[in-house]
Amino acid sequence: MTLQRPYQLLLIGLTAMALSACSSTPSNISLIPTQTQDQTEKDGVFTQPLDYKHVKPGCTGECPRLEVKSLIFPGNAELTKLVDESLAHMTVISDRHPGYRGLKEFENYYWATANNRDEVHLSARTRYRNRDLTVVELSSGIYMTGAAHGITATQFINWDNRLKTALPLDRIIAPGKIKPFQELVRHAHNNWVSSLSEAREDRAGWDRMWPFQPAQNIALTDQGLLVKYNPYEVAPYSFGQPELLLPYSELRGILRPDYLPAN
Repeated sequence: MTLQRPYQLLLIGLTAMALSACSSTPSNISLIPTQTQDQTEKDGVFTQPLDYKHVKPGCTGECPRLEVKSLIFPGNAELTKLVDESLAHMTVISDRHPGYRGLKEFENYYWATANNRDEVHLSARTRYRNRDLTVVELSSGIYMTGAAHGITATQFINWDNRLKTALPLDRIIAPGKIKPFQELVRHAHNNWVSSLSEAREDRAGWDRMWPFQPAQNIALTDQGLLVKYNPYEVAPYSFGQPELLLPYSELRGILRPDYLPAN
């Protein structure tokens, strides 16, 4: 496994899978209830944990390790498969995809190529659930022998339970509103940077090293639209994975009506 372009391939595979179904959602129905997550999750899809820790078979001493804390969605084979294949895709950190699709195929590849001190941690959790939507947060951590630190990343899946398909950005943002949406994100990003003491010491230098990046990784929640960045996208590694929350009150006229609270 070679350390190259750690994040460029993440969105490509997920977007392709998200575009697999494109029937329209009725515009007079809001899929974001006014209740909070703790009230709506009981109406959401049922989940079961898929947790395991594996060590390379036959290895003794220092051995490569794989830890998975994922989810299965009983009765929803499409979402279960998407989560499985998306987590496997998040392990690709080189220009060339090795060809595996799901976690089982990845594990076979990993044991054949990993160094003794390599570790891979993969997880999936529901970030928001209601009757009509399931938002899953996927996370990966790849720790390679000799590397200064791990490669971590997060990716959201916004799943329409009725249409049984993932929703890419342009299915959530209203037609012609991508630019105004990104301007809202830019404003929220600017406010976040302004709150950082490290950035205030040399704002011009910060903006030169860590310029704004348009949002690609978004999640529908009960509080608003969440934008999340991976390490090194808008800040140094030590800042982790910054999150920006855009309240729905700022998104009227920008999001499709289906993805705004009714009130």
